[in-house]
Amino acid sequence: MLKEIEADKAVAEEALPEIMMRVVTELHDVAYLIERIEPQLLELGGNSVLERPDSLKVLQGIDLAVQKTRGLAEFIDTITGSIPSDWVVDMTTALSLVKLAEMQKALGAGLRHGHSQPLSKAAGDFDFF
Repeated sequence: MLKEIEADKAVAEEALPEIMMRVVTELHDVAYLIERIEPQLLELGGNSVLERPDSLKVLQGIDLAVQKTRGLAEFIDTITGSIPSDWVVDMTTALSLVKLAEMQKALGAGLRHGHSQPLSKAAGDFDFF
């Protein structure tokens, strides 16, 4: 029984720099997904979208969201370089709070450069939840 508890603990504890780099990857995925919205809005609304002040504010908000997300990713990436690799944390509680199963898997499975979002899904694919 004690060996099982120790094995579970070993799985839950991971090097903090590795975890942080997975967060960086997820933030880059989020930026990419947000960035894909803008051309779709322009396609749906046509050129008249650019003539409406409210629409321009939405488009500027999308750009800002992408910039902020990428900025956070770069910030975390940079400070992660100074975190000693022997620092470990227990991710059990944090992972249990992540509701998207694919993201939970990407953050917890040790896939440093994996993507939680299926970026190559065909148009019209969706998940029920």
